[in-house]
Amino acid sequence: MKTLLLTEKDVKQLLSMDEVMEAVESAFEAKGLGHAQMPAKVYLFYNKYKGDLRAMPSYLEELDISAVKIVNVHPENRAKYGLPTVMAIIILVDPKNGAPIAIMGGTWVTGMRTGAAGGIAAKYLAKKDSRVVGLVGAGAQARTQLMALISLYRKLEEIRVWSLPDGTKEAFVAEMEPKYGDAAKIIAVESAKDAVEGADIIVTTTPSRKPLVSNDWVKPGMHFNCIGADAPGKEELDPAILTRAKIVVDDWEQASHSGEINVPLSKGIITKQNVWGEICGIVAGLKPGRTSSDEITVFTSTGLAVQDAVTANRAYKKALAKGIGKTVEIV
Repeated sequence: MKTLLLTEKDVKQLLSMDEVMEAVESAFEAKGLGHAQMPAKVYLFYNKYKGDLRAMPSYLEELDISAVKIVNVHPENRAKYGLPTVMAIIILVDPKNGAPIAIMGGTWVTGMRTGAAGGIAAKYLAKKDSRVVGLVGAGAQARTQLMALISLYRKLEEIRVWSLPDGTKEAFVAEMEPKYGDAAKIIAVESAKDAVEGADIIVTTTPSRKPLVSNDWVKPGMHFNCIGADAPGKEELDPAILTRAKIVVDDWEQASHSGEINVPLSKGIITKQNVWGEICGIVAGLKPGRTSSDEITVFTSTGLAVQDAVTANRAYKKALAKGIGKTVEIV
């Protein structure tokens, strides 16, 4: 039995955003139609280190793809250890015998599939003529969220990015402008308000535990991709926004525990009745997404194990075809 080992460097040369979005959309559809096994992610909290570890297994039955990911979130990593905030390993499993067919770095997979989820959410929930994007946060996830929106719209008018005054927004613009300057004007702005007001799509990607986006800045027709709130106690939006919005989650159990809605739910500001549905059901055609140009829509993303499985499988198949990676006998 041979297991293919793929490093982060290997994985980065194998995946394009267009194909990851295609894979993630297929995973959402499969889950929406009930063709996936996906227990809610399991958390270990390393409180004294201000970090956590998550285990995420899944099996897409009709696609016959199965994987397990372990992933950490340690916000102080870069400053203290020179390591990414998020790191991951994915084991791709052969469903017919349980053998590990591939072990790969999962950090890029995590970033790409999360970006792709934002792109798919915008496809179904944002206005078709969206032209202005506001990014609240300028880290790794802001980059793949932008990649997905460019993949979806091809051409945008303006990308505004805000982050804390630590140089990250300027670094973001310097890196992204040469790549996507032909598709949109990319500018750093002085405040979160400057990023949000007048935008069609707002993407929040911070680890904040207090609201950064005020209800006063939000006008009819806006769409939010809420990416940063992925653990209990995290929130980026003024809860009053959620009381006005059509709320779509990726998975109810995960989102109610750790997504953008977790704090307002715990405080009784909103209830389950305020949640329109899951993106998987919308992609599967079981519920409509945006139904008017005036709706405020909010997608709260916690990250689904099925997204990792299909993205890892895509990388594995391409690696085999291209002869990339190293095979070892583990079992």
